[in-house]
Amino acid sequence: MGWGILGTADIARKNWLAILNSGNWVAAVASRDLRRARRFIEYCQSHAPMPESPRALGSYEELLRCPEVQAVYIPLPTGTRKEWVLRAAAAGKHIVCEKPCAVNTQDLREMLAACRRHRVQFMDGVMFMHSRRLSQLRKVLIDRSAIGSIRRITSAFTFCAPAPFFKHNIRARPELEPHGCLGDLGWYCIRFSLWAMGWQMPQFVTGRILAQSPTANRSHRVLSEFSGELLFKHGVSAGFFCSFLAHNQEWAQVSGTKGFLRLEDFVVPFAADQLRFDVYNNDFVKSGCEFKMVPHVRSASVAEHSQGHSTAQETNLFREFTRQVRFGRLNKAWPEYALKTQTVMEACLNSAHQGSAVLKCGG
Repeated sequence: MGWGILGTADIARKNWLAILNSGNWVAAVASRDLRRARRFIEYCQSHAPMPESPRALGSYEELLRCPEVQAVYIPLPTGTRKEWVLRAAAAGKHIVCEKPCAVNTQDLREMLAACRRHRVQFMDGVMFMHSRRLSQLRKVLIDRSAIGSIRRITSAFTFCAPAPFFKHNIRARPELEPHGCLGDLGWYCIRFSLWAMGWQMPQFVTGRILAQSPTANRSHRVLSEFSGELLFKHGVSAGFFCSFLAHNQEWAQVSGTKGFLRLEDFVVPFAADQLRFDVYNNDFVKSGCEFKMVPHVRSASVAEHSQGHSTAQETNLFREFTRQVRFGRLNKAWPEYALKTQTVMEACLNSAHQGSAVLKCGG
């Protein structure tokens, strides 16, 4: 399937390679600056050449008119995504959209309605959803003898941004990326919690802004550190932490009545050709005056490259998306996952703006 890329964001280089490794090809790349589109193509062709060099275009409109483009990947800033998702849908192009998908939930509902109306497939760009490791994790969660019933989910996704990030990076421009670290990083934590809970929505949420950092525009501050709590039925809870100010971490843990499972790299897998996770069933033993915690750890691994390979999760994303389009029937689950994530994220942010008030979330 021929793909078009709207914009030349850094993440688009990774997905260029994923499209190639999935057996598809990039037919065109568009930028508002034609020279930038040409430079992007030249750079990517030098590292991961397409059989035929894609067309460089100086407008997004021109790309949407290309008959050889059947699907588009949209890594444009969140503040501009709605317009181009609507236009792509009207042009009959299937859509993989970066996250967070929209400025607010209402905008995303309009975007998804347009995709349904024009019979085009929509998916957000959460790569870990397409890792083979996830199916193995699901088996552990279903097997009640492993960790028992879920009681608590915790996760963190952070990186310590250098000073120039807050002056020059688009993610530090609230007019383009209004959710700051919550949209850039917290989206993944919320998605993992919803996945672990079988897509059950939380009943209540709270959010707290822990830090806001100055940007190039001194009148604006970017949300740079955030924590959230989700409360599900039967007292099950999930907590997450995301930050542009803390060092690299991307772990997730699911705690149950009999044990817990833990991933140290749930978003971007550690560089390897095996992806792993650990299941803990520790024992607390009392003997006379001695009290011991005895570890029992079982490690599991899945044969899958971390990135840049035909088995990697980002490649699986484009392979599965193309297979679904070729099947000829819209997959309703993928848009629903995006909408649920957007809804919970927005509720957490609304809570934070209301002094961390406990807000209903529809679960």
